[in-house]
Order: sequence, then structure tokens, then C-alpha cells
Amino acid sequence: MYLGLDIGRQYVKMVSIEKTKEGFKVLDAGSRLVPEPNSAFDPEKIDRHHRVMAVKELFRQQGLNPKKVKGLITGINGSSASIKQITTMEMASEELDSAMTFEARKHIPMDGTDAVIDYQILGSNQREVDKIDVGLVACTKGVLNGHIDLIKECGLKPGVVDVNPIAISNAFTFIKNMPDDGLVVILDIGAVSSTLVVYGKGQLYFTRDLLIGGHHFVKELSDKKEINYTEAQDMLYKDGLSSAISNVSADPAANVGIAERTVYDNLVEDLRRSLRFYAKQTGQSFFLKIFLSGGAADTPGLSEFVSSKLNIECDIFNPFFELDGADNLSVTNPSQYATALGLGIRGGMINE
Repeated sequence: MYLGLDIGRQYVKMVSIEKTKEGFKVLDAGSRLVPEPNSAFDPEKIDRHHRVMAVKELFRQQGLNPKKVKGLITGINGSSASIKQITTMEMASEELDSAMTFEARKHIPMDGTDAVIDYQILGSNQREVDKIDVGLVACTKGVLNGHIDLIKECGLKPGVVDVNPIAISNAFTFIKNMPDDGLVVILDIGAVSSTLVVYGKGQLYFTRDLLIGGHHFVKELSDKKEINYTEAQDMLYKDGLSSAISNVSADPAANVGIAERTVYDNLVEDLRRSLRFYAKQTGQSFFLKIFLSGGAADTPGLSEFVSSKLNIECDIFNPFFELDGADNLSVTNPSQYATALGLGIRGGMINE
């Protein structure tokens, strides 16, 4: 069994899976609020103690003994790590190890003496002979050690540590068939930030952290309507964007003027700028579809709003779609489990 544990700011999520001849079977999935139920979520007041307690409660809720859990895979947030795809000469693995340390110092804005570096060979470069594409990941020792200490404090034995954008990508490629041409855009909307991933077959892998999340959706509605946070949260879950933007379902693009700019406009504008940057850097702008994942992905009206603003088809990503064992799950918001599933899949990939 492999257990992917996604420790978010507002929710902790877990997905357990096992390998089968056909791929993977999902065994269980569950989530737990980090703050107290029925209380306003304030990211400034969420500390390590709250996350540890939430993880312990989640394991109790799912009937798991932390001391008996093996095959644990956890993730570091994209904002705490650097991820970059580079092209380098094809070489022996020993040479590649030392070359990646040098490349990391060149490509990643981080003090190389305090960096933990890992890499994954993505395949042969399609444009240059005898060269390979490599996914390079780095974080500071302080970030990694802090994460491992958190896992230990939860009563768990630290296992594989991945980075969340890669986990999201692994979940997506396992569930969906990647097209031969064009690019897929994934926007994982968390509580206080969103992770953008852009990639396609033989194309540059790109990820960026956008500093807007579901908490900002609720906070703006709370301020606008002059209601408390939990009331605004309930209203948003029920009515979605129509509670914040009038007649949003009819024609979202025509309803918001500059004077009424909302948090949703800001999120889409950050997304637009990031896609323009990608297109300028690579010359590739054939964006096939945008998939929303994360806890706030299923906000009613959000996918239609994004699609109308960017003129790109947008849909919600269900990481359990047609996955063996998914019919036995009792989850209300599947899209929030994308990272946890991807972390679990990473465990199976390592042991292939």
C-alpha cells in the first residue's frame, strides 16, 4: 500500500492506493479541516500544532494507526521548492549527478551550499541530438528538515518526499491520456495560493505559484456582503460566483468592469500573464484545455468564468475518474484529492 498525504493550509488529505497489473486501485480517501470546524479560517493563525493535530485526527477518522503506516509519500508546496526543466548532454548517471549540482546553481535561484537537489530524466530532447530533457528540483535543507520534523511529530515514519506540482502532474497523466500535440493547463486552487502547471508531450514543463486561493474568494465575499466568514463560505459553496458577481452565469465577461474588479479577475489575469510568458519563452501557445483541481476548484461558476475570460475550454479535474476502487469512496469534493493521489502514485512509480 502507498499512502499519499497532502498537508494543506486549510485541509489535510490522504489517498491510499495499491498497485495492480492494470495500474493502481484506490483503497481509501479522506480529508480533515485544519482549523476548528465552524470557525473562520485565518491562515495567519494556522501553525505547525494545528497541522499536526489535523493529521492525527485524519488518521483516527480513517481508522489508520500512524505507527503501522508504510509507504508514506508526502509533498512540499511549490512555493517552497524550485522546479525547472533543462536540456543537457546525455551522459552516464555518475556524471549526471555531479552535472545536476552545477546546473542547479546556474538555473535555480538558491544558495547551492544549502540546497537539496533531485532530478528526473524526462526523455530525449526532440530538437537536439545526444541531448536529454531533465526535470530539476531543489529546496533548502531547512525546508526539507522542517517538513520531515512535521511528519515525525504526527507520529509517522517519513518516507518519500515529492513536490506538489509534480504530484499533480502525475495524477493527471495517470487519469488522462496526454494528447500528442498541444498543451494542457492545470490550475490547482488551494486555500491561500494556486499552483499552475503547463506541459505537453515533448514540451517544456512549467510551473508557477499564484498567490490567490479559495480563502481570498471567501474573504472578498465576506467583506462585500458584510457577513461573517462562515456565512460567506456557505454562500459561496451554494451559489458560487453568482453570489459575488451579478448575472455571472449569463455572460461573465460582460459583467465586471474595471471599477468592479474581483478576486476572480485577478486570478484569471495572473493565469493569462503566466500563459503569455510560457508562449513567449517557448513559442508554443496551443493551449488545449484548462483543468481546475484543488479544494476551491468546484466553486459553482468558476470554470465557466475562466473559460469565458480566456476563451479556452475549462473543466474540473476528477482524479478518481474511472479509477479502480473509486466507486467505494465517499468523498464530496474529488478535485481536492489530486495532489494526494499523485503522491501515492509516486510511491508506486519508485518501486516499479
